[in-house]
Order: sequence, then structure tokens, then C-alpha cells
Amino acid sequence: MKPIITTKQGAVQGTLSQDGKALIFRGVPYAQPPVGSLRFARPQEHEPWEGPRDCTQFSPRCPQCDLTAMDFYSKEFYDEMVPPEDEDCLYLNVWTPADAQPGSKLPVLFWIHGGAFMHGCGSEKEFDGEGMARKGVILVTVNYRVNVFGFFAHPDLEAETPEHVSGNYGILDQLFALKWVRENIAAFGGDPDKVTIAGQSAGCMSVQTIISSPLTKGMLRGAILQSGGGLYAMKKCPTKEEITQTSQKLMEHLGVSTIEELRAVPAGQLRDAAYAVQGQDLSWRPHVDGWLLPATTDALAEAGAIHDIPYMIGSTGNDIGDGKLLQESGARWCENLLKLGRTPGWFYYFDRKLPGDSAGAFHSCELWYEFETMNRCWRPWEDCDWELSKTMSSYWANFVKTGDPNGPGLPEWKAYTGENTQPMVLAEQVGMKA
Repeated sequence: MKPIITTKQGAVQGTLSQDGKALIFRGVPYAQPPVGSLRFARPQEHEPWEGPRDCTQFSPRCPQCDLTAMDFYSKEFYDEMVPPEDEDCLYLNVWTPADAQPGSKLPVLFWIHGGAFMHGCGSEKEFDGEGMARKGVILVTVNYRVNVFGFFAHPDLEAETPEHVSGNYGILDQLFALKWVRENIAAFGGDPDKVTIAGQSAGCMSVQTIISSPLTKGMLRGAILQSGGGLYAMKKCPTKEEITQTSQKLMEHLGVSTIEELRAVPAGQLRDAAYAVQGQDLSWRPHVDGWLLPATTDALAEAGAIHDIPYMIGSTGNDIGDGKLLQESGARWCENLLKLGRTPGWFYYFDRKLPGDSAGAFHSCELWYEFETMNRCWRPWEDCDWELSKTMSSYWANFVKTGDPNGPGLPEWKAYTGENTQPMVLAEQVGMKA
């Protein structure tokens, strides 16, 4: 008998994990398909449906590049079948303990995938919620619009909104999925007031955008920023003028002059044009629009406009910027929390050099450990890797439960304070950096 849970829009039918300890719901719609007139529009509430909806298969991903042709990362994460592309991509996935009931009030980890805001999806093989479910945490992974579909902005679109803004649709998708979670997660055994948001790379930049936005006040209990956040971590958020300029280049590249014409361009052609005009920069990404994002995330953090919640932040030993850029930005983030008089941050440094090649502690490598999915990877894991995964996933689950990663049987993780400015090192040996 497949499990059935009733959401606001209708019943969804999932499946039971092989070990019988988690219920899994794949491809749950959280918004109307963003197609036709809804291309370059804010997400809209999904229409109700009759009868149980089959949610046993992952949904399509937003149109993007061929993930199996990405050299190093193809072998690492995308060597197997990935979901097909389709503009109808606004779906999420839920893993919840098999014994969870409405009223269980379990904590929720809301995960945002990375991919340079150009590609990726919430069903990549390194993501899985069975480990979290065994620890009493519900995992939600979400698809959102990427590249031009998620971040195109144009003056003609501003007339379609009461705030006279456009773009940032990918972030608005994430916010809409958060709203869906707050409205529906109790039916899966979750507590809408115990939601921790987390993401890595562009997912981390998304998290920082969300915790900097006035639109999300009161929606989150904690945030985890992995390899992409902090103070002065990457290039600052583009202005409206900069994102509009890129959008104009795209229209010229396609030979269209109106939004109506652009909405009629086939999705594959639009996808290819997005890659053609972006150049070497992260052109398609969140921008300062004065509404969702009133100023740059750096300025908002320094002004104390970020949410007053617990934060975990860190990066990897061979991360972007030779491993130093993101560690330094994470330290600055924790220093800023102290200046603001906020709860001290939990600072980490993942430095296990993965076995099997010379890539070291590369950007994204910690995902295998965090989600306990190493059995899906080709690497010749050693005993210390399995132990590190057990420890790291426990830290993450504890943070989601209490805002503090510490727990029984784990090496003590000291928060970043005036007396301790060193990170927790996650490597062959786990412990505070001397």
C-alpha cells in the first residue's frame, strides 16, 4: 500500500524507502507550470486536482545544459540518467520518517541546489533524505527556474507587477516553495515553525538572498551557508541596470523586440541563447530590485538587515578561490554576527581530500557526506570517510533540530566567539582547528 498524504491542492501518493524507515514523495507540484504567459512571471498557486496524484517519480528539471557533458562534475554527479528538461519544472521532493504523523512537529531541512544559477535540480543523485529521516528530520529539495528562465528582467515586465519589478523569478520560486512547506508540511509530520534553509554554491547564494529579504521575515528558524556565502564572498549582486543589459543582449541575439515574442520562443532555443550571451560571468543571478532584495547582500548583512537566526557557514579546502576566499568570507560573516550582537555562528572547514583522484577537497565534495549518499559514488571510500559522513550528517541534523550542531557522541564544536575564531575541521580527524 503506497502512502497517501493530503495537501492543500490535493492528495499525493508516494512510496516507502527500501529499509522501510522513510516515506518519499517525488515530483510534488508547488506552483503552476511557468509556461506560456507565465514565462517570466511570478509563481502562481497550483490548481487543485482530483484523486491521489502519483508522486513516485522525480519531475523534469528547468531547461539547461547537458549535465552529462560537464567533464569532472559529470563523472562525479551526473554519470547516470538525469531528469529530462521541461519548463514545467516547479516541483519539490519530500522525505519524512515513516512513523511521522500530523502533529509530530518534526524539524524540516529545506535544501536549495547549486549550479551557478545556470543548471542543476533537486533530484541530483548526491541529494537524498533517507539519512535525515532516520535522524528525525524531514528533508525537502526543490526545483526552481535557472538561467534566463529564472533571472531575465526587462522594463516591459515591470508593468505586470504592482511593485514595478521584474526578474529574480528563481528566488521567488524558492520563496513560493517555502510558503508551500509552511502550508503543507504538517501533513507530512513537520513543524512549519521549525524550517531551516540550506544550500551549496548558487544554492548558498540563494540562501543568503532569502535571509536578506524582508519578504521572508518569520519564515525560517535557521540557515546553513555552504561554499558560496558570507561577507564579500563572490562578486556583488548585480544592479537592475546590469541584469537588464544582459537581458537586452539576449533579445538582440534572438532577434525579438517584445516580451510577447520572447515568450513565444521555444524553450530549447531560449536556453541556448542564455548560454550564448552570458560570457564568463554569472550573468543570470539574483539582482538588487528594491523589493525582494533592497540592497546587496553584503550591505544588508553589515546593516543588520539579515534574519536574526542561528547560522552555520563554511567551505572546503580546495574550494573556489584556492580554498581561501570562501573561508575568509565565512569568518567575516561570523565576525559580523558578533558585531551585531547576534547568536554566534557555527563555522566549519571541510578538508578531507577525497580518495580516487587528485581533486582534493573540491567545491561540492562535502555533499556526499552530508546526505550520506557515498554508496552512489564511484570513489574508493576508506573507513574514515564513512565515519566522517556519520559525524557530519549528525551535526547537520542536530543544527536543524536545535540551532546547535553538538550532540551525544560527537566531538565538541565550539561556536565562533571572541574567545574562539577557529573553524570546526571536518576531515580524517574531526575537531576544532588549533
